[in-house]
Amino acid sequence: MPARRRAAVLGSPIAHSLSPVLHRAAYAALDLSDWRYDRFEVDEAALPGFLARLDPAEWAGLSLTMPLKRAVLPLLDEVGGSAAAVEAANTVVFTGAGRRTGDNTDIPGMVAALAERGVTRVPAAAVLGAGATASSALAALARVCDGEVTAYVRGPARAAEMLRWGRRLGVAVRTADWSAAAEALRAPLVVATTPAGAADALAGYVPDRPGTLFDVLYDPWPTPLAAAWAARGGAVVGGLDLLVHQAALQVELMTGRPAPLAAMRAAGEAALVARTV
Repeated sequence: MPARRRAAVLGSPIAHSLSPVLHRAAYAALDLSDWRYDRFEVDEAALPGFLARLDPAEWAGLSLTMPLKRAVLPLLDEVGGSAAAVEAANTVVFTGAGRRTGDNTDIPGMVAALAERGVTRVPAAAVLGAGATASSALAALARVCDGEVTAYVRGPARAAEMLRWGRRLGVAVRTADWSAAAEALRAPLVVATTPAGAADALAGYVPDRPGTLFDVLYDPWPTPLAAAWAARGGAVVGGLDLLVHQAALQVELMTGRPAPLAAMRAAGEAALVARTV
């Protein structure tokens, strides 16, 4: 049987993904010269056929981005606890017997990124937004937040969704309308899960002594909110921190080797700088 040496990130769109940069940096640091990591444009309709064509003797695993994290679940032989909790897998690992195991490294990646900045327990938290990333944020907060999480959302449907996730994940969640989102910034930990530009207007409402902001965006960086937060002396965890930590966990799952976190972060930072010049 040939050595397992292939992995890739799938999604649509996919050209922007930094995953190849991070994983290739890991392979180089680990001296895994026979490993390669690619990217493929794959949507929900094409996913079953793509998976069926992969030789598990050659392929170690896959990273998944939108819109595939939920679409992949029926195609898996086994779903790990984190992926089952949020009904989304961002990682597929192939066994030698050809079985597909799905996992979610976004959740432990968030916890690890916070811990790296010294945030291991908070008395309360706020979440901005209610999309797919918000459910992962709630799952991460279940591990670090001792009290209530307030989710600031647009409309009753999104509010109901966040309350459902709270019940499922064992998190005490209350919802508030997006029009009151400035109030979120007074929380000890604020997790911004909104698309680029959606939270920019909140930059003018950062309090004088802010707590910790976890803004899941990484390009462009810093966001106006993150820049205002740092200017006020608050701690900021960014999207690159999350990306590096979740990718490091993927590297460990796929290769069985400890991930070279520093090398992966340096490669990610260099790639983002290159995008701005």
